[in-house]
Amino acid sequence: MTLLAVERLVARHGLLQAVREVSFALEEGERLALVGANGAGKTTLLRTIAGAHTAAAGRVVFDGRDVTAVPAHRRVRAGIALVPEGRRLFTRLTVEENLLLAGRAARPGPWSLESVYDAFPLIATRRKHRAGDLSGGEQQATAIGRALITNPRLLLLDEVSLGLAPRAVEAVYRSLESVISGGATVLLVEQDLGRALAVADRVICMLEGRIVLEGPASALGREQVVQAYFGLHRAGAAS
Repeated sequence: MTLLAVERLVARHGLLQAVREVSFALEEGERLALVGANGAGKTTLLRTIAGAHTAAAGRVVFDGRDVTAVPAHRRVRAGIALVPEGRRLFTRLTVEENLLLAGRAARPGPWSLESVYDAFPLIATRRKHRAGDLSGGEQQATAIGRALITNPRLLLLDEVSLGLAPRAVEAVYRSLESVISGGATVLLVEQDLGRALAVADRVICMLEGRIVLEGPASALGREQVVQAYFGLHRAGAAS
């Protein structure tokens, strides 16, 4: 069943067209990795799907309903949750207060304070600490937990490993394994190609706001993705 359909989506930053007529579909339970160099339009695309950025043209269809004009808070209640780049926690609030605040918009489902703590032991012992006092890995785990506690049908993860030490990345991804293996529908933006290819069923590579490569992760070699990532496949096709 198609859970998300993006149809000829366009998003702008002023005069800059960051997303250029992007179309793809995401099946329920599928894990899709979105890769590309800085400035490729990945973050803008995720934010537009989540309702945090206004679409200039095209449609976002979620569970058969056109949500292109639906505000972000109503998309959360419909089942779309975004873990934004940079985490954007309420730094003066504790871990638990951040989670409880997000939980006010929660749909019925399996995720609660305790199930988040069970999945992310990294923050279980830090629940009473202010988010601003946490390490980068602990903040990322809190941000993911904040999204999960809304019981989303679609989880949008933007740059999970960005700015984290390797050990922190390992800890966060260990906790994510139970979420991903549990059948969650995930759209993941990840700078680490190895991790993206390892966790995803399918990969989309963007360049200059457009999709330039798409296919099953198992069928796409790392070199092929890297060439698309830097636009080298175009040069090869033209030569």
